[in-house]
Amino acid sequence: MHKTIDFPNLGIHLKNVGKTISVFHFDIAYYGVIIGLGILAGLLMAMHVAKKTGQNQEDYIDLAIYGVIFGIIGARVYYVVFSWDMYKNDLLSIFNIRQGGLAIYGGVIAAVITVFVFAKRRHLAVGILLDTACHGLVLGQAIGRWGNFFNREAFGKYTNSLFAMRLPLDAVRIGDVTQQMRDELEMIDGVGYIQVHPTFLYESVWCLLVLAFLFWYRCRQKFQGEIFLVYLAGYGLGRFWIEGLRTDQLLIPGIGIPVSRVLALILFVGATAIIIVHRKKIKKESKE
Repeated sequence: MHKTIDFPNLGIHLKNVGKTISVFHFDIAYYGVIIGLGILAGLLMAMHVAKKTGQNQEDYIDLAIYGVIFGIIGARVYYVVFSWDMYKNDLLSIFNIRQGGLAIYGGVIAAVITVFVFAKRRHLAVGILLDTACHGLVLGQAIGRWGNFFNREAFGKYTNSLFAMRLPLDAVRIGDVTQQMRDELEMIDGVGYIQVHPTFLYESVWCLLVLAFLFWYRCRQKFQGEIFLVYLAGYGLGRFWIEGLRTDQLLIPGIGIPVSRVLALILFVGATAIIIVHRKKIKKESKE
């Protein structure tokens, strides 16, 4: 497998980008390392926000432990459900996550459920927990997406735009390669290269913009849980567009519609509607 990753229109040429690093003769996937860094950064961010708002930081350490465990399970279940044809004849492969196969929306759903259960057991306000944790969640997503960079996965359709990413054909999953990519295949020194949208990069940058907006919005918050709803709406808006570019979409069985685009649209519309309704209610009550 060739290990180059290029951004030709930016003049960036990376000659040897491996998928693993060897530590004491044991191969560790960069994907796992990046996910680990994302989790750590997300926890530190949540603890920072908790400190600024007078909360107990240790609650978020405990919440992170449960959230990560059930988040990974949720991410895997979501992926397997919507990729069942890949696993139905080899059920044991469901437990092999070293080759990837985690869907972020499944992780988010499981993590949110975990927050509700955690809040009830600890007698804490779920809205405050969600408002605080979502800062760490979106930062972790921004970092975690770079695991897709090392895996040469979750990329988009063919493009020759400024941010176009060029990958060796033998380094990607054949199922993610479209006919247009093959039509535009570039041969360099006998090696075939495809050129695609770096959707991992788009989503990483979008998540950082959402995080910045959350901090800006905090002083304008009107009710508990509103920051979390802003996160859902903001992430959903970006994900709806980005998901439309990807070639590895998980489809709703029997319908063929990308499940993540549907969910992203529902989250954006639903969260925005709830924010508007609650703000109008608060405004009305303040006038009475």
